[in-house]
Amino acid sequence: MSTIDAPARREVLQSLTGLLLALFVSTLSSTVVATALPRMMGDLYGSPTQYTWVVTATLLASTVTTPLWGKLADLYAKKTLVQTATVVFLAGSVAAGLAQDAGQLIAARALQGVGVGGVQALVQIAIGAMIPPRERGKYAGYLSSVTALSTIGGPLLGGFLVDTSWLGWRWCFFIGIPFGLAALALLQLTLRLPLVRKENVRIDYWGATLLTAGVSVLLIWVSFVGDAFAWGSWQTAAMVGASVVLLVLAAWVETRVAEPIVPPGIVTRRTTALAILGSLAAGTAMFGAAVFLSQYFQVSRGHTPTEAGALTIPMMAGILISSIVAGRLLSRTGRIKPFLVIGATSLATGFACLGLLDEHTPLVFIAAPMLLVGIGVGMTLQNFVLVVQNAVPLADIGAASATVSFSRSLGGTIGVTVLGAVLARQVAHHTAAGMTVAAAYGEATATVFAISAGVALLGVLAAILLKPVALRTSLDVSKGD
Repeated sequence: MSTIDAPARREVLQSLTGLLLALFVSTLSSTVVATALPRMMGDLYGSPTQYTWVVTATLLASTVTTPLWGKLADLYAKKTLVQTATVVFLAGSVAAGLAQDAGQLIAARALQGVGVGGVQALVQIAIGAMIPPRERGKYAGYLSSVTALSTIGGPLLGGFLVDTSWLGWRWCFFIGIPFGLAALALLQLTLRLPLVRKENVRIDYWGATLLTAGVSVLLIWVSFVGDAFAWGSWQTAAMVGASVVLLVLAAWVETRVAEPIVPPGIVTRRTTALAILGSLAAGTAMFGAAVFLSQYFQVSRGHTPTEAGALTIPMMAGILISSIVAGRLLSRTGRIKPFLVIGATSLATGFACLGLLDEHTPLVFIAAPMLLVGIGVGMTLQNFVLVVQNAVPLADIGAASATVSFSRSLGGTIGVTVLGAVLARQVAHHTAAGMTVAAAYGEATATVFAISAGVALLGVLAAILLKPVALRTSLDVSKGD
């Protein structure tokens, strides 16, 4: 296969405008609810389990649809797919803003998640189709700035909307609609992508359905076990058994269809397998830290939603600074492994330190580990995707990128669900033992972050085991690769 020349810098920047705006609004939707959730669930009379599922529904829908979006990107026009995903996201935003009870909100958030999964995966895929791996670091600043702005601004904006009486939490969903519409217009006017696709192929709907069902049943079990039913109950046996059967069937289907939704040939490569492991850890960090830190600052420390958003700025600043610096150095050196090892280690160290907090921990001692977590996320999150994009031909970049993005989202989904369940049970245990709610939340949050530190160590292991590689300077692999 011959190499494909990259487009000129001006052409790339023009194409990036709509992509970055779409990425901004989809990332904002994930973080803007973090500080608004307590008020939101109070107004809708939601339960603690529903609290978690307002976040989990979006993550789950995003996770299970990511491989499908990736496969579609290898078959059809990526520009049309990005626009379609944006429209789905906007429909979910309108429905969430109009929700009248917690159940409706969760369903609307799931629809939002389908769009979010498409936008976030397809932006990565489109960038991979436009910019060679070695050159991608030069553009990392734009990507990271947008991500950091939406991530930093989300909790702050959510807090402001909740604390402003004439706006309220519903505007956490309505606020993204004008940005989404602007993104659609810019995508139509500016996005130019090469169309490299395979002919006469079919979508693996069976694999997608079985994978979705298997993951969904597992997460539903995690949400309710120990509360609605016991660990050793027949409900546990039925749900876990069904999940295992569905996932085994999905794996079996993937080895037999012509165009699997998660290609075994990609997943079984050492580089991809390690990138998937590292992305699982990074995904748990990114989503779990934002949700539980915001809750800790409000419930345990008594801060307003706006203040809680502002207190997470050290983590977001770490993401912004580290991703820009690492991106520039990466393009200069072409070596990616050192950045992944340093980032994964920073992530694990930050979580280990957060595992020591309680309701009285000085804020400066919380800011430092938050900064370390942010640095870790900034140096690993995008670069694990880049490792895989560097190793596959352009015709497979959609499925490959989506597979790693899927693992990242799955890590976030499982992380928020499992850690949310642990948090709820720890709070119930401590309050039953006579602790105040504030103290109970402090102790429970520390437990959650200690567990997160253990998960982050998997990312360190994955980064260390990666083979050192030089990023290629062409869009596609050559015949000798």
